[in-house]
Amino acid sequence: MWIEVVQVLRGAGRVGRAFTHTQGEQLRLRACNSTLGAVLKQTQECTEHCLSSVMSHRQAGGVDFTEGSHLEEDLTKWTSEMHPDFYTPDSNAELKEGEAVSQQPPAGSPGRGPGFTNSKPGIGGPTGPGMGQTRSFHQESTARGLTAEDIKKAREAKQEQEQRSQHKPLRQKLSDRARERKVPATRLSRLANFGGLAVSLGIGAIAEVAKKSVSAEQKPGETRALLDSVFLSEANAERIVDTLCKVRGAALKIGQMLSIQDNAFINPQLQKIFERVRQSADFMPAWQMTKVLSEELGPAWREKLASFDERPFAAASIGQVHLGVLHNGREIAMKIQYPGIAESIRSDVSNLLSVLKLSVVLPDGLFADSSIDTLQRELEWECDYKREAASAKRFRALLKGDPFFCVPEVVDELTTKRIIAMELVSGVPLDRCVDLDQETRNEICFNILKLCLRELFEFRFMQTDPNWANFFYDAEKHQVTLLDFGASREYRKEFTDDYIEVVKAAAAGDRERVLQKSKDLKFLTGMETKVFEEAHVDAVLILGEAFACPEPFNFGIQNTTQRIQNLVPVMLKHRLTPPPEESYSLHRKMAGSFLICSKLGAVIPCKELFESVYNGYCSRRDAHD
Repeated sequence: MWIEVVQVLRGAGRVGRAFTHTQGEQLRLRACNSTLGAVLKQTQECTEHCLSSVMSHRQAGGVDFTEGSHLEEDLTKWTSEMHPDFYTPDSNAELKEGEAVSQQPPAGSPGRGPGFTNSKPGIGGPTGPGMGQTRSFHQESTARGLTAEDIKKAREAKQEQEQRSQHKPLRQKLSDRARERKVPATRLSRLANFGGLAVSLGIGAIAEVAKKSVSAEQKPGETRALLDSVFLSEANAERIVDTLCKVRGAALKIGQMLSIQDNAFINPQLQKIFERVRQSADFMPAWQMTKVLSEELGPAWREKLASFDERPFAAASIGQVHLGVLHNGREIAMKIQYPGIAESIRSDVSNLLSVLKLSVVLPDGLFADSSIDTLQRELEWECDYKREAASAKRFRALLKGDPFFCVPEVVDELTTKRIIAMELVSGVPLDRCVDLDQETRNEICFNILKLCLRELFEFRFMQTDPNWANFFYDAEKHQVTLLDFGASREYRKEFTDDYIEVVKAAAAGDRERVLQKSKDLKFLTGMETKVFEEAHVDAVLILGEAFACPEPFNFGIQNTTQRIQNLVPVMLKHRLTPPPEESYSLHRKMAGSFLICSKLGAVIPCKELFESVYNGYCSRRDAHD
């Protein structure tokens, strides 16, 4: 019988020692938070029962036993391998006497005897004379549960870890949804992708019509987005996005423009789907990327770098961005253009326009051909990375010393027509700043709007792409870094002279001056109907409300786009001439700046801002004259 008792005690002692090595603050916290928490709790209760039995037998007979078997090592290995996060060799933190409230044993289990002295604090298997280190059980140390002190320490450790991570530079990361897919580099292969899209959109539209025919009609008072159509159902939007992310180039650029519109232009469900074209375009395989690098920088291009990451950390419409390190240790971002993109711009736009005409009816007053010609020309600019590098340098000089904005430096020796290298920056896109405090969001938006006005009326040189990913906010430096200068363009002095007067008249509510200056700018021919003139002036005055408000303007509650949308049908029906060529990119940038302010719920003094810009413009104009 004593042999059986010894075996039981030996086994229970090894179990206790194994669990001692795998317990501690980190183990208890993770076990409680894991899906295995319930299982471990039951195991803990069983162990407590065994240990209580051991103490009872030890007190009664004082049986000693040796540490001769490998049971302890086996149990330690078993408990540590239950989950890789549960075993931490340094987690055997010891608790002070009296801090913990031990779990009570189940009803009917043997009671605890008097405590035993211990040469080393903690729980261990008892040993007899001549058996090495002497261990004994302490009455308050059996398989404890979490204490308030345990939880407090664990939370403090977690907070310290989060604070340390916040001080690390935030870097852009490729979306998990991005896939490695070969870029269709020939016009024929790209046409095949658009043809397949057109067929699938037609099938999807038929399904959408069938679904809507058995569903409820639009509710009274419910507003529809400008691009609502059976062809732009959620399923078809997914098809469009998948194709755009695959072909990339001009088609994807247009999709990105849709992704930064508000709910009045495109409904929220579709907007969420189209966000993918801005966040997770597909990236080209390594062999295709390496081919571009070799063609542009030579076959020995790797010798110019200390290291180069073959997987990109960002993928956009025209190219993808890789991390590189120069031999002096400086980190750089290398944007590599997709093959065949520059040569396929016009065919891409033409193909996408054909698909779009299937989706929505384009009114004559939209002057789609004029819009497309302007868009094609601007996309060709964006494909010239030498031009972009020159624009980046120009902006860097214009904003030198600015306390809020910075422009990364261009690395000339690694920049060609299809590759541009710039110093690596940290931060997050502006659409991820929505949870910042109101004061910080106001400051960001005030400076974004101020920069937009300075670009037009002071520099007469504007970066016209309002994609949120082109503005990176670094909370640690409290700065916004400007990126992607491919869409930069100049504006004629004659154009800005008249345009600033239109904005001034709108802020003052002067309808006659708005109409006259609009004619000077060639927005109207002078032969339009009275209905069109009234709609045009109304739209300009609505856009000028932010600069007319004497109090800080609340972008979070404005409904500007919805009110403009109500005027669009009249203007499209009666418009006689396309707007001036400069206005396309200008209005895209200004609308994007307003949308950033709306997205972040900014409340800023726009009237005071514009008056300052206007007075500065007039002073420079008078001095020049």
